[in-house]
Amino acid sequence: MWAPSPPRARLSAALLALFTASFVVSTGVRAQDYDIGTGVKEEKPKASPQDSCIGVFLTYTFIEREKEYPHVKNASAQAYAFRSQVTVLNTMSEDLKAWKIFIGFQHDEILVSAGGAVVTEGTDFPAHVGNGTSLSGFPQTDLMNAIDTAGDMTQIQVQIDLTGTQFGVKPPGVPMPRTIKLQNEGFKCPAPTKKGSQMYVCCVKDPKFKHKKANSTRFLPRQKGDLTIAYDVLQSYGSSYLAQVTIDNWSPLGRLDNWNLTWEWKRGEFIYKMRGAYTLKKDSSSCIYGEAANYYKDFDFSPVMSCEKKPIIVDLPPDRAKDNDIANLPFCCKNGTLLPHMMDPSMSRAIFQLQVYKLPPDLNRTALYPPQNWKINGYLNPQYVCGPPIRVSPMEFPDPSGLMSETTAVASWQVACNITRPKKKASRCCVSFSAYYNDSAVPCSTCACGCPDPAACDPDARALLLPSEALLVPFANRTAKAKAWAKIKHRDVPSPLPCPDNCGMSINWHVLSNYRSGWSARITLFNWADYTFKNWFAAVRMDDDAYLGYENIYSFNGTKLKDINNTLFFQGLEGLNYLVPETDGKDPAVDPRVPGKQQSVLSFSKKHTPKIDILGGAGFPTRLYFDGEECALPDEIPRAGGDRPTVAATGLLRVAFAVVLVFASIMNYL
Repeated sequence: MWAPSPPRARLSAALLALFTASFVVSTGVRAQDYDIGTGVKEEKPKASPQDSCIGVFLTYTFIEREKEYPHVKNASAQAYAFRSQVTVLNTMSEDLKAWKIFIGFQHDEILVSAGGAVVTEGTDFPAHVGNGTSLSGFPQTDLMNAIDTAGDMTQIQVQIDLTGTQFGVKPPGVPMPRTIKLQNEGFKCPAPTKKGSQMYVCCVKDPKFKHKKANSTRFLPRQKGDLTIAYDVLQSYGSSYLAQVTIDNWSPLGRLDNWNLTWEWKRGEFIYKMRGAYTLKKDSSSCIYGEAANYYKDFDFSPVMSCEKKPIIVDLPPDRAKDNDIANLPFCCKNGTLLPHMMDPSMSRAIFQLQVYKLPPDLNRTALYPPQNWKINGYLNPQYVCGPPIRVSPMEFPDPSGLMSETTAVASWQVACNITRPKKKASRCCVSFSAYYNDSAVPCSTCACGCPDPAACDPDARALLLPSEALLVPFANRTAKAKAWAKIKHRDVPSPLPCPDNCGMSINWHVLSNYRSGWSARITLFNWADYTFKNWFAAVRMDDDAYLGYENIYSFNGTKLKDINNTLFFQGLEGLNYLVPETDGKDPAVDPRVPGKQQSVLSFSKKHTPKIDILGGAGFPTRLYFDGEECALPDEIPRAGGDRPTVAATGLLRVAFAVVLVFASIMNYL
């Protein structure tokens, strides 16, 4: 008969069983870390940089290249055709709207195509991108997040296939860019990691970035710019839609005259008809002999406004404003004039409408894509750089019935354009300086507005100083005066002579007087072109002391701009706001042509700036604008005490100084 064990014995047995079980389990667990056959411990795979990124993961992969014609011996001048691929992957838990990346090309690359993207600044292919370029998504402008798409890579990632030409990297070298980064606001990117023919970087949100007020919609907020363009789809059908384009000028110095607007259709669209504007070329041949005719087989293309891939659109003249067929829209038909809002609010906006036909596979109401690569320019106006269209919340319009309700657009996009400073020797107006204390005027810089034919002149030589009266005649009639003036002033005349400024518009700023309580200046506008500037304006940026002392301008309307530091704004008085073109002299066979001219005197006080150094150059502007275009300033300013010394005179002074030193040394020795 079995007898029960004492309590102490039962407890010992239980503890022994528990210890044995724990040992077996722990041994089994440890045994799982070893390969039974080899006894070598398995290493856990390391997480890839992509998997450890919580942000936006960018990669650039160089694929291949091939030597191009012509084959040259100079390795730095040899061209190679290259192919590479860029990927943009959203690894966040939220969507990435309107993605934009920068690729720091550095080998004089010429980009020929970019599948899945467009150049952000709207540059046409082939594009010279040797200093780097920005790319924006098209047609996939936004990248969704993996959570809302169940990890669908086609929605959270985009691949950009690049083809182009690069120079100067001899095989087996790999022509990689210097950097790659995300350009969306609120992100920061470290230096990319480079491994052979690939580089990658993880861009994360910047915790210090101050985010704008949250948008209650799923669209991006509207952008600010010197000029904005709205592209609103008002009606949508299966194969076509009606869109309205609204151009707004927001810059106090921005302006357009006879504006030309162009864009690029990316999906085979064509413009059937327009109201409020028209295309310079009305030609349906591209439709008849293109893809459009394959789908619209029985379509009459004769009334089509434009089948061009890159149409040029211009404004209607004012006399067509009430035409019910092609106009009769608010803010249309001003002959392409857009003025600053402060000059005339009704002239700061332009509107036109267009009916657009689409091609497969976009034959449904919601397949809507705006055109890309927007560009706008005027006759003599600022140079604008426009970004890609971004999707914004649908625009709201007053109900056409007159009721207090509002109607919304089917879809809306916005393009923001900003003014850029003209490059050197690429301006369209220039400035000359003169002063009462120096009888030589400093003319516009050599090739200030470009040098189309520099063979007969020196495009790099400094412009010759002139007598003041020489500024009143065209450049072609100044040569004799310039040579005679140089002879009088004992200055060298270079050979060949400096090239002209080639500007159709020039402005002279003359320091007129300087006295104890104030000083004065005179501004003169010269129109050398065959063009009338209507409702012209000029703006002058001065140093602090000069700006504070501004009192009045007597023949123009003048005001201080509050939004732009130290800037004075001038425009013609009513009835005197036309700057007429150049005309013939009294005797065209003998007399030089006469420019259109307007002039005014400005007065300044020294009450708050008694130490302003007028003789030292404080009376000259630091920037000067005409009709929004920044004009090229001369290379120097007049100085008190005479002209700049010539090379010969400087040499004589140095020799004389050396002789004096030698003589002094001899006398000291004796």
